[in-house]
Amino acid sequence: MDKLYWLDQIKLQDRAKVGVQAFYLSKIQQRGYPVVPGFVVSADVLRQFLETLNSSESLIADLPHSSLHLDVDNWRQLQQVAGRLRQEIIAASIPSHWVSTIFQAARHWQKSSLILRPSLAISTNQEIRNVSGLLESVFCPCGEEEIGIALKQLWSQLFRARSLLYWRSAGISMPKINLGVLVQPVDDAIASGILNTKLSGWEIEATWGLGLAITNGEVLPDIYYIEPKTGAVIERQLGNKMLAYRLHNGVLPTDNLQLTPDHDYLLAYLLAESQQQEYALPEEYLQELIAVGNQLVSELGGTLTMKWTVTPESPAHDDAELSTPKLYITEVSVPQAVTSSVHFIQGIGAARGRIIGNAHVIFSSSQKPVQVPQGVILIAPVVTPDWFPLLHGVTGIITEQGGLTSHAAILARELGIPAVVSATGATTILQAGERLLLDGDRGEVYRLTGDGEKFPSGEMERLMDEEKVVHYQSTNLPIIATQLLVNLSQPRLIEQVQRLPVDGVGLLRSELMMLNILKGKHPQKWLLEGRKVELLEILSEQIMQFARAFSPRPIFYRSLDWRYSEQTERDSLSLSDNYSISPSSILGERGVFNYVQNPAVFELELQALATVQASGYKNINLLLPFVRTVEEFVFCRHKVEEAGLMQISQFQLWMMAEVPSVLFLLPEYIKAGVAGISIGTNDLTQLLLGVDREQGKLGKILDESHPAVMAAIAQLIKMSQDGGIPCSICGQAPVLYPEIIDQLVAWGITSISVEPEAVERTYQAIARAEQRLILASARRQLSDSKN
Repeated sequence: MDKLYWLDQIKLQDRAKVGVQAFYLSKIQQRGYPVVPGFVVSADVLRQFLETLNSSESLIADLPHSSLHLDVDNWRQLQQVAGRLRQEIIAASIPSHWVSTIFQAARHWQKSSLILRPSLAISTNQEIRNVSGLLESVFCPCGEEEIGIALKQLWSQLFRARSLLYWRSAGISMPKINLGVLVQPVDDAIASGILNTKLSGWEIEATWGLGLAITNGEVLPDIYYIEPKTGAVIERQLGNKMLAYRLHNGVLPTDNLQLTPDHDYLLAYLLAESQQQEYALPEEYLQELIAVGNQLVSELGGTLTMKWTVTPESPAHDDAELSTPKLYITEVSVPQAVTSSVHFIQGIGAARGRIIGNAHVIFSSSQKPVQVPQGVILIAPVVTPDWFPLLHGVTGIITEQGGLTSHAAILARELGIPAVVSATGATTILQAGERLLLDGDRGEVYRLTGDGEKFPSGEMERLMDEEKVVHYQSTNLPIIATQLLVNLSQPRLIEQVQRLPVDGVGLLRSELMMLNILKGKHPQKWLLEGRKVELLEILSEQIMQFARAFSPRPIFYRSLDWRYSEQTERDSLSLSDNYSISPSSILGERGVFNYVQNPAVFELELQALATVQASGYKNINLLLPFVRTVEEFVFCRHKVEEAGLMQISQFQLWMMAEVPSVLFLLPEYIKAGVAGISIGTNDLTQLLLGVDREQGKLGKILDESHPAVMAAIAQLIKMSQDGGIPCSICGQAPVLYPEIIDQLVAWGITSISVEPEAVERTYQAIARAEQRLILASARRQLSDSKN
């Protein structure tokens, strides 16, 4: 056992070792919330303990590496195996210096009792939804022998029959299970309970004594219904509380006290009838609990579960009157009719899907709106990237400008909502509040009048039959050799996307991911305000969600590619006296050029990637955006080396191939250390053809299948092959023009990365292209053999 992990010192990279429950407690304790102090015996300690078990039984001898392939349908066998495993653990000896280390650390609390809480982390792509009842806390006296016994009791719960059944049914092997043990001092409680917060309302449960009575379902707790916005108590319901729990503390049971069978250090006792008729939670602590809940919700989100207790603080002397109760958090869990004109407004369908909603019109694009109502269809002249945090509750987007690769189109596809762009006159024709049907497939907008007028023939049926979520059947898929990757930025889409037949994330868009967490401020401003550590932790957590979900599949994190003219103008942030800003430029100070001028934010991103690496995830790679010169790339490579990212052999440093100069410089980039390129057809097209992609009127010219663009793509693939590096493509070209996939595959593209909604049809297009190549090759061989 190398060390103990104290709650006030746990870091992000310790999460897998300490478990999720302890990690969240440490996080809020370090932010000043009332959490009982404690430390964690890491999951590595359990792993070391299991490796020392000496048994002739292969299943036990192979722990902790066993996959536990049991016949869980054979209940008798399952019970026998579970009993044998637990017996081995309870009978085994824990190294004395381990127990001594834990005991010496706990002694300084000067408490006679401890609680050992399970803290679980699962190293798997799937989300563990509910482990309630699998693992329980263990109470014990603060003594070396008792601590050793309690530790083995908690560890052995991993191998109860119901636990083994769960791990097996969930497809979780033993090496994937990380069980930390949180050790804390414990006192008798005046009251305990649970706070559940939802957007619709809060609910507080409370009972007398320790919270075990609620956990076991032995009482009906008091219920308080809270209005989230005001914190007002809407309703109270007195529960049915006949018994409560307290610590044994060496006191022998009397008539109304008895030791519990499962927790021999706890006493269950009957409450006096007068106490049963009282609310358990004192009024002042009810208000404090609501205040703490409000703070947590503002930081962790609107839906969470918090367990709490009100404990009598030990007095400074032996005078009980000096004792003052205190509220503590013990656990936090964080789980979000038509006019006669058929073509009322015709635009360009930029994001697939159909939706009905109320119009919300923004007439000017010169100033970002303060907020956008939930559930509306947003209508604006144009949408810029910094609007992204405002769009999460929007159900559809209509813009007067823009094309298929405009920001409005990309943001809509990222959010999975339909969009129509280049809808001329939309802000003047459509009225705020009126009902609309937005058809992102056809690029059409219909007005619903509500006066009995009908949809065009079959339109409502078509809308109702449309699937809103992609459900892809992964059975009987043809095997493809070309890698299929996905473009992502939103953690909320991970669960849906990770089930798709993709080989990884080809483009993790940092700009859109960070806009959700920056609270309207440029990252440079966070640094100037001294909030670097906070931003680093938030960014690392965001990236780690993707790394954990897709591991071991690769993820290519594209570092920030903001036009600083877009963001700094709005923040009124001057980065340096000689830093020029060109608001009218379609390019701005983009990509790695800005890293050279102002490296602080790029260095922060590299620190975040290093933190993810240090947490054990080796599937994160870096993709540099908008590289203009070899010198810029070399500067970035040195920064990457300084951050220590190159120390892991799996790490790859790639660059976007979107500036036309790459067509002449790629061999030099390869010599400088580029491990791969990803062709960004959106920017490559507009720079080759001299067309601003935000101008929908020029859509016919902005053609990503233009011969010049296709020739450039073919050249980049050939140069990559000659240089011995992979070549991917992550722009919209394969999605907008699926017919070019045949050419990409024939040319030897390594991988194609697309939006989630395009995965199914791109997969099939790749399969068809590869089959055509195989068929053509077979025909040539047959023809040659005849000749």
